[in-house]
Amino acid sequence: MIFWMICGTMSVLVVALLARALLRQQDAEEPDAVEYDLRVYRDQLAGVERDVARGVLGAEDAQRARTEISRRILAADAGPRAATPKAAAPARMILVLVALGMVGGSLALYAWLGQPGYGDLALADRIAFAERMRENRPDQKTAVDSLPPFTPLQEVTEEFRNLMAQLRSTVADRPNDIQGNTLLAENEARIGNFTAAAAAQERVLRIKGEAATAQDVSDYGELLVLAAGGYVSPEAEVAFRAALAREETEERARYYLGLMMVQTGRPDIGFRLWDALLRRGPEDAAWIAPILSQIEDVAYLAGVNYTVPAIGAGAARGPSVDDIEAASEMSAQERMEMIGGMVDGLSNRLATEGGPPQDWARLITSLAVMGNPDQALAIFNNAIEVFAGNPAALDVIRAAGSQAGVAE
Repeated sequence: MIFWMICGTMSVLVVALLARALLRQQDAEEPDAVEYDLRVYRDQLAGVERDVARGVLGAEDAQRARTEISRRILAADAGPRAATPKAAAPARMILVLVALGMVGGSLALYAWLGQPGYGDLALADRIAFAERMRENRPDQKTAVDSLPPFTPLQEVTEEFRNLMAQLRSTVADRPNDIQGNTLLAENEARIGNFTAAAAAQERVLRIKGEAATAQDVSDYGELLVLAAGGYVSPEAEVAFRAALAREETEERARYYLGLMMVQTGRPDIGFRLWDALLRRGPEDAAWIAPILSQIEDVAYLAGVNYTVPAIGAGAARGPSVDDIEAASEMSAQERMEMIGGMVDGLSNRLATEGGPPQDWARLITSLAVMGNPDQALAIFNNAIEVFAGNPAALDVIRAAGSQAGVAE
């Protein structure tokens, strides 16, 4: 509703300005011929009086001139008047056409380029909408069922088909055989049967239990994504968060979580995750190419004027305790200016590139020390969302929030 009020007000103002100009031109009516003659005669009388005052014209001559001019004035005033007609109708027609063209053209343009019917969405509303979208998105089975039936990605030989049939039979007879399930997951994925590969990898995780590595769990999540045609389902999200719980720097899990954020209306978080992966590198990492193909569009959706950085360039870290203590010899104002500059740098880096929970914690406590509790609370809430599903990281963030006095 606010959008339409603003657009309507702007249209009314523009039409009013144009109407004022047209009506002003309409009101500037040309005088008729009689009025023009009378004005000339009055000017002549005034000229006679000036000549008399300067001594240029004698009293007798002046009287004759006055008499003649007065006679002409009486004659002109008694004659018929023919006022020049006003151009009222054309002016009003132009005004109507301008108003219709502006309002109608604006509505037509918005219907073509805009999104009629969508309500106003503030930032908090958009975040809440994205959260509902993520919570209510289709599960893995629904996504897989919506895809065409499985067909092999490549032609396989008769010998390979026989070996796969034998491997499947062996695993079916020995479901707890970790080596057989590992081989089955690899070979099913090789021919594009990702649903079967994910099922085999799930059995691998069950057999390994706590010994399963972050890579094992990421393998399972990736197979779920591939089986769903590139869609990150709730089951895949759980897998990637479990991988990060095992190893915080599991880059593949971060890539897919970024993809999930983009798919569920949070390109800002997806952008931060992906940009950090680009800066971390290495160039030959499997996730670099897909990030490069999408990140500029994601940055645009996130409202970031973005230039792709050098792969593996890294990023400068924010102020540490040693940095702050090193400023002890400065004046209070100089020290706060220095700390404020470092805090701003850290805030900008985390907003665009992301970072480990320790950096978020440092920013939260620094803002509180500098007397910015509202900003510290906003960063705390953002960090809780970024590291959702990572208990170790959340412990670090909550501890910083408690120290800063912003944790609930």
